[in-house]
Amino acid sequence: MYDEILIPTDGSEAVETAIEHAFDLAATYDATIHALYVVDDTHGGAGLMGVDAQDTVSELRTMGEEAVGTIATRGEERGLTIETAVNEGLPHEGILDYADDNGIDLLVMSSRGRSGVSRFVFGSVTERVVRLSDRPVLVVSRAMTGG
Repeated sequence: MYDEILIPTDGSEAVETAIEHAFDLAATYDATIHALYVVDDTHGGAGLMGVDAQDTVSELRTMGEEAVGTIATRGEERGLTIETAVNEGLPHEGILDYADDNGIDLLVMSSRGRSGVSRFVFGSVTERVVRLSDRPVLVVSRAMTGG
């Protein structure tokens, strides 16, 4: 049923529940897990208080490599096949483009990621993906783990 499962991550703890669900599905269907971090280079801090946009994007890329690397390590420990990517762009567009380019059958996302002012101003990535995706999106709430 599912051969390619995508876990978009922002590196936050909220993604943990989605990771576990995706791993369970991958084990059940012998699917490949794709871990993706999209560096939002459109709001990279250019011009804000002397912050260099390239430095900010570089730092976010490093964070992304760590986030997908953690997923890869955990998945491989469970005997899963894992592919990782760190791309740049608008997060929801990057997720949808990656899904199209890699034949993703299912996206597994958290209902909550980074929050605060940035979520209020830029909207929820998960909401946009659900609205715009032409493939199934499993939205996992932290409450689903009972914690």
